Amino acid sequence: MSCYKGKYTDELIANAAYIGTPGKGILAADESTGTIGKRLASINVENVETNRRILRELLFTAPGALPCLSGVILFEETLYQKTASGKPFVDVLKEGGVLPGIKVDKGTVELAGTNGETTTQGLDGLAQRCQQYYKAGARFAKWRAVLKISPTEPSQLAINENANGLARYAIICQENGLVPIVEPEILVDGPHSIDKCADVTERVLAACYKALNDHHVLLEGTLLKPNMVTPGSDAPKVAPEVIAEYTVRALQRTVPPAVPAIVFLSGGQSEEEATLNLNAMNKLKGKKFEFLAMGVTMVFH
Repeated sequence: MSCYKGKYTDELIANAAYIGTPGKGILAADESTGTIGKRLASINVENVETNRRILRELLFTAPGALPCLSGVILFEETLYQKTASGKPFVDVLKEGGVLPGIKVDKGTVELAGTNGETTTQGLDGLAQRCQQYYKAGARFAKWRAVLKISPTEPSQLAINENANGLARYAIICQENGLVPIVEPEILVDGPHSIDKCADVTERVLAACYKALNDHHVLLEGTLLKPNMVTPGSDAPKVAPEVIAEYTVRALQRTVPPAVPAIVFLSGGQSEEEATLNLNAMNKLKGKKFEFLAMGVTMVFH
């Protein structure tokens, strides 16, 4: 395979490895204007730019927060905002040893020819936007694809379409200096078993890495953000030890060792559930990965 070899190769590899620093994790602060508005409404605060900026400043300047982080995912508005004293948020993060990231997808739309499955928008103009984000200080990006489990889903069409979209996004990011987070989220909704989730997760991840290979993506300069392998939300729960076994096995079967870090999405789990599941992964015997703190991140060694 011939992978991406450009002027950003060394930087991409270094930044991907840095985000996977043991003991640190990523803060997702990329809520859209609408989503953050719901948070503000819960405390009777108006959803205007000034208040959104104040909330972000509280997050980024909280005592003791930045030393726990290796990266922060920002919404486009936040990337260009400043503190009350006039310092760009990007500089606050970088001085704290944290790499700024940026959400670059434009949300999901229904995939024609399917029964309500989705594909992700945002490839049009992505290269130009990535160039602007890099100049503004961003060094990694996030793009979320969404798949669902049912007796007939995900369809092969949805798997292939989302895998190819993630791969196209990833190589465009790398050509413009941004480490891509590859996020194929399999929704927890439904009554399916953990075995069904494992089967779908392995099929989806295998398709993603086939597509990434086909698009010549530099795997050492990427991150993976997958779901944990769990039963559906309407199915009986299983012990964290079972989730740990299924999740690690699925990743071992599908993720190339060249990938430097995996950053889990919570996937509808509570903080406590996700932490218990990660703790169980750490306790697994035999060949495995090292799992990091914050309940969100693990790294290959």
